[in-house]
Amino acid sequence: MMTALAHEVIPVTDDRPVSELDEILWQTWKALDLPEGYRAEIIEGAIEVSPTGRRRHTVLINRLRRALEAHLADSDHAPYQDGNVIFRRKSWIPDIFIAPEDLDEIPDEEDLGVDVAGVPMVIEVVSPGRRNIERDRVRKRREYARAGIAVYVIIDDFDEDGAVVVLGAPNPGKATYEDEHRVLYGTEAVIPSGPAKGFVIGEAITRA
Repeated sequence: MMTALAHEVIPVTDDRPVSELDEILWQTWKALDLPEGYRAEIIEGAIEVSPTGRRRHTVLINRLRRALEAHLADSDHAPYQDGNVIFRRKSWIPDIFIAPEDLDEIPDEEDLGVDVAGVPMVIEVVSPGRRNIERDRVRKRREYARAGIAVYVIIDDFDEDGAVVVLGAPNPGKATYEDEHRVLYGTEAVIPSGPAKGFVIGEAITRA
């Protein structure tokens, strides 16, 4: 039997049947063999293939991860990247997500990623291009809300001169977040709850 070191094993809480389309997409996604430098996600009824990020994207993610590692050093959670977050035959690859240090605490029925039940926060760094911007601001926002992810952070170079949006209080039935806090670059955005509570996203991370 699996045992948790810091807290109890997080159960998969949503066992409702999935649609035939979701199952087809899931099986197709599992069979993909992408060239290096590309990733695939299932977002709102479609498989989306996208390249890995540009230099600026990589710089921001690395700053975030290092800062989050320091912030979470004394907790039982850690930041992760390049991993699949799984929810009801959907798969997303957030730029960063927070999960327990021991990922064996999060059961995933096919061992393909991390079950969303154990993911309290995700961060996306917006990439250039209309479809990339719309994906993170709109479609992934809805998907993460449907999955009940408690905190979604969007770091967006393309919102005016740059902005950080911190979303909370997900309403899965409406696919919306009830709480939204948006600050422009140069002002500090603070994570209000969860394992990363008090974490500050400011100029040290968003500077050019």
